[in-house]
Amino acid sequence: MAETTAKRLDRIEDKLDQLAEAMVAMARAEEKLIGLKDDHQKMYERVNRLSQKLDDIERKVDDNARTVQIINKLFWVALVAISGSIAAQLMV
Repeated sequence: MAETTAKRLDRIEDKLDQLAEAMVAMARAEEKLIGLKDDHQKMYERVNRLSQKLDDIERKVDDNARTVQIINKLFWVALVAISGSIAAQLMV
């Protein structure tokens, strides 16, 4: 009977050891998940900052495009004015 009890206790100890190993594995997996969650949050914040920078750049490009259009129109107005004054001088 003592032998059966010893075998039974050995099986219980083995199962307890397996449970302890499983708990350690679960704790490691949880730590990895927490690390991944932190990394995900950091990447999310970085992407948001990049998105804001892109929005700022887009606004600047739009402003620059308007400025270039105005300069282009002024150039053509000046060119037409100069051409007109030269033509008027030649006609007189």
